[in-house]
Amino acid sequence: MSAHPQADEAPAVPPRGKPRKAALAAWIGSALEYYDFFIYGSAAALVFPKVFFDPDDPASATLISLATFGVAYALRPVGALFLGHFGDRLGRRKIMVWTLVLMGLSTFLIGCLPTYAQAGTVAPVLLVLMRMLQGLSAAGEQASANAMTLEHAPEHRRGYYTSFTLNGTQAGQILATVVFIPVAALPDEQLYTWGWRIPFLLSVVVAVVGYIIRRTLEETPVFQEVSASRNVARMPLAELLRNYWADVLRVVAAALIATVSTIFSVWALTYATSDAVGFDKTDMLWVNGCANGVALLAIPLWARLSDRIGRKPVFLAGALGSSVMVFVYLWAISTGNYPLVFVTGLLFFGVVYSAANGIWPSFYGEMFPARIRLSGMAVGTQIGFAVAGFSVTFAAQIAGLHGDNWTGVAIFTAAFCVICAIAVATGRETYRVPTARLGLRSQGVPEPMPARQSTAL
Repeated sequence: MSAHPQADEAPAVPPRGKPRKAALAAWIGSALEYYDFFIYGSAAALVFPKVFFDPDDPASATLISLATFGVAYALRPVGALFLGHFGDRLGRRKIMVWTLVLMGLSTFLIGCLPTYAQAGTVAPVLLVLMRMLQGLSAAGEQASANAMTLEHAPEHRRGYYTSFTLNGTQAGQILATVVFIPVAALPDEQLYTWGWRIPFLLSVVVAVVGYIIRRTLEETPVFQEVSASRNVARMPLAELLRNYWADVLRVVAAALIATVSTIFSVWALTYATSDAVGFDKTDMLWVNGCANGVALLAIPLWARLSDRIGRKPVFLAGALGSSVMVFVYLWAISTGNYPLVFVTGLLFFGVVYSAANGIWPSFYGEMFPARIRLSGMAVGTQIGFAVAGFSVTFAAQIAGLHGDNWTGVAIFTAAFCVICAIAVATGRETYRVPTARLGLRSQGVPEPMPARQSTAL
């Protein structure tokens, strides 16, 4: 029985939201914020080992640089505790505005940092500090945007509308890749002196545009209902861990699917451009960019399918399919055959992984009631993402001294995909549960959904 009986009382007719505006704002905001987050990944793989670390020890410099990429993920669970709490106490919109400003500012400052040659060990310390601020920001971004779109969405299209948050994330990765392609093509002298700074300095534009967009958002009808009935949780985290600890653990395990993204976007890029394989940096950036372009189309299609047949079948197909495709993609890189790498990269990341990536925003959010939804998603996902972030560092060690043990890295990644699949398979199917009754312990058998309405984006 719920510790808060009033939380189990759902309104007979949920307030009508504004799904199109919410989805658009979430898409644009996530694209802008994750542009900031992902340019760091490209720089950590291609530039930072020679800019911020000891150039006399290139192997260690690469390993430490990839470790700084994971630092942001380590801070994300900490940020989730605070941002989840305030998001459930104060509302989704305020957190969405705050996270975007913090991300834009910290990324801009990275572009202003002195290099190792200019400041010695102070340079990497400052770099790690800025990366920590990026992690704190990202901790609340997706959870708040997902809660916003889910609670504005029509009953039968929650999967479709919440997928726009992840679609925006993919767009941000495309934007980061496109910006980095001409930068990576610069002569080394220009790239390692001033060229690498350009993508980071552009973040001042990101922060301003994102702030303007998100300031116009309205709070969700579901949260307004909770607030109006004075049913806002005083201590969302305490209630979450007391009544929904099993769902939090399930989200943590399922969120390990993000390992696929970090291995594909960062470690595979490092491996492919290393002496062991020898692909050109720009060529591999094109693989990443085009794969994300395919994902832009695939994510909403997979999400619409989940609105028809359920979240679990689609999510499981993506997780188990990724456990196979990671072997195919890394093997393709090892052959040195660029057309093969290009095709398998698009299929792996653009199509198969998108089946899981586009479903988790709705699947995770539907596990929790509105009063603790943001905390549930933020805490669960960010712990899982923290492990995924450091998977790049683990992969670099698994790959060995020469960095060419791709089979070991593939096994490592596939294992996380299987753990994710087990977590999803043992979860509840929620796609037919009315929004007002999501996560309520007294719901028993899901109520029949109201008649379908046509709501096109």
